[in-house]
Amino acid sequence: MNRKSLLQRKDAGFAISVVLIAFVILIAIGVGLLNLGLQGRLQAVRAASEISAKCAADSGLTKALFEMNKKLAVKPWSEGALPSTTNERLPNSDATFSYAVTGNINSGYVIESIGKYGRVEKTVRSVLHLAGLFEEGAVFTIGSIQLKSGTVVDSYNNDAGDGNILIGTDSTAPGALVIKNGVIINGDIAVGAGGDPDVVVNEGSGAEVTGEIYPITESYNFPSITVPDYLTKLPKSTIKSTTKKISSDARFDSFDLSNGQIIQVDQPVTIYVSGNVNLDNAAQLDVVDAKTNPNASLTMYVGGDITSKNGSFLNNFSKDSKKFQIFGLNSCKSIDLMNGGQFYGAIYAPNADIKFRNSVDVYGSVMGKSFIQMASGALHYNASLSDAGVNDIGAHFEVTRWYEE
Repeated sequence: MNRKSLLQRKDAGFAISVVLIAFVILIAIGVGLLNLGLQGRLQAVRAASEISAKCAADSGLTKALFEMNKKLAVKPWSEGALPSTTNERLPNSDATFSYAVTGNINSGYVIESIGKYGRVEKTVRSVLHLAGLFEEGAVFTIGSIQLKSGTVVDSYNNDAGDGNILIGTDSTAPGALVIKNGVIINGDIAVGAGGDPDVVVNEGSGAEVTGEIYPITESYNFPSITVPDYLTKLPKSTIKSTTKKISSDARFDSFDLSNGQIIQVDQPVTIYVSGNVNLDNAAQLDVVDAKTNPNASLTMYVGGDITSKNGSFLNNFSKDSKKFQIFGLNSCKSIDLMNGGQFYGAIYAPNADIKFRNSVDVYGSVMGKSFIQMASGALHYNASLSDAGVNDIGAHFEVTRWYEE
């Protein structure tokens, strides 16, 4: 064999070896890429399954909270069977959720919700808190607050461990909260979520705030108030010039007290007024003192506006602000009070502009669309209003703590 043929054979063998090696390398790379793709696909499927299971668990928690508040809306409250469900399908998904509520009104309630998607499970738990309408503080509004010079804000009936009281607004608008010179707030000021306190709060020189000024973490939800069915079905009553007492629940188209007229409430009374409430000059609507009847109280649902003229009074001689509560319905747009002296009560009217024109000391809480203290006075928040009961108007469950397994 000549040397040239031998070299050609060696070159051919070398080329084949190189091709085989390259082929093996390509196969290894291909297998690696396929495996990487498979692992990525499996991770994506696993992540998608976990997300679906988590969404299902969160949906179960949300529905359980809804069912608890639906149950709470039926008065009087009954422990009865607590909400639960098993393997309920999440709409437009193959995921399912199961939840159960455990506990009682004394120990508190816990929701456990389990979401499933394929072989993946996610569990979330939450602790429920019974919240009332008046636990936000002395004054809380959707819009503006104005406190005139000399106004003092503080609290009483505080429990050990209670935090600072506050006044606050859900607004982030510039100057939404105005506190004039000499105003003293023994507590905190809260502004709307994402708001800049330096922009929202217009603080006069000489004003004093002992606590902090900060934005709330999320927009506050002002629940709408509805009139109990039984009140809407009562026969219509009329305030006459000879009316001296109201001792039972009643329904009115309007509620008008004439000049100098005085009406006493001497029993636990709930009133529904579909129209306006008007107190003429020197008129008085009085809840009797505890000696006369310790159970006397007045709750008013008002669909129209509320006006009290010069010298008129909304008196609560029991001096318990829980025993005189005014609830403005969505159609209540204005509460204009010239009430002087002292007002022991709580006002909740999320669509109403609320004004106290005369110098008055308020013992209770005010919640509304806006609030103006036209003359110097005091706002003493009754901290016991934050102790909500299951039969309180507007009471609702909120999630206090939440954790995931």
